[in-house]
Amino acid sequence: MPRQARLDAPGALHHIMVRGINKSAIFKDGKDRSRFLDRLGENIFETQSSVYAWTLMETHIHLLVRSGQPGISTLMRKLLTWYAQYYNRRHRRTGHLFENRYKSILCDEESYLLALVRYIHLNPVRAKVVKTMNELDGYPWSGHRMIIAKEEYPWMDRAHVLRQFGGTKRKAIGEYRRFVQEGLEDGRNPMLTGGGLIRSRGGWSQVLALRRKGEKEPSDERILGSGDFVDRVLQEAEERQLRQMKLRRRGKGIEDIIQEECRKRKVSEEELRKGGRRSRVSEARAAIAYRSKEELGISGAEIARYLGVNTSSINRILVRMDELIVK
Repeated sequence: MPRQARLDAPGALHHIMVRGINKSAIFKDGKDRSRFLDRLGENIFETQSSVYAWTLMETHIHLLVRSGQPGISTLMRKLLTWYAQYYNRRHRRTGHLFENRYKSILCDEESYLLALVRYIHLNPVRAKVVKTMNELDGYPWSGHRMIIAKEEYPWMDRAHVLRQFGGTKRKAIGEYRRFVQEGLEDGRNPMLTGGGLIRSRGGWSQVLALRRKGEKEPSDERILGSGDFVDRVLQEAEERQLRQMKLRRRGKGIEDIIQEECRKRKVSEEELRKGGRRSRVSEARAAIAYRSKEELGISGAEIARYLGVNTSSINRILVRMDELIVK
């Protein structure tokens, strides 16, 4: 069964999970983690996104992000492409660092913001890296320390989280910490694990109860929220896809974009598809990749097939184009 496209929209709340390929380490030491956070901060500011929670583990990453105008895919492509190149250079390795696709779940902020902040910040406890609340307070690779004012990261929106707990900073920090402590004692939250409907209904037992009543509720693996929220998100996604399909129905396709850009830059399609590296050819390839993604919604892998290069090359091109557009 083919994988579904990620759901993305400016202003949406996303729970993002990134894992090392074959469960391998993606951080060797504190320097790796620090460089990752530095780059994350740069990309957050560039894309005008917001971070509410994060945790860096040895083999995986959790982020809770509200996407900016360019969308979550732009942010993650810029971040992960840069970090993989940095990591491979520093540790003298080659090949992929991350699993092929990071996981992104679009979430109903009103219902799940605080539960997700707690879930993500308790990850070191569930992984038994730390055992107590005091140890979690001292864990340096989590946004929890930022929220309780023991660390400063200007790119993290601590204020938005604390506003949910109280009017004064001191009271809000105390209430937030008590909220996290309750999660530590309660254990795993069934709302935040399993498939889409299992998450949204709060566990498999609730799904079975729903079925026994003969009731149905819309669900999607890519979404955490009620049936109404799922319907709304999917409708918005469908409207975006329809706009792209209209272009295709009018006969607009990647071959048309290839011809337009080659003609504009006076390069041959043959040289383009054979991987030519002249500056004009590279410029044409970059313009084709970006227009194909933005105008037609074509994936990097499909663009790569048309242009005769590998997917990682297209992803690097899109990162560079994103940086130019954001600036």
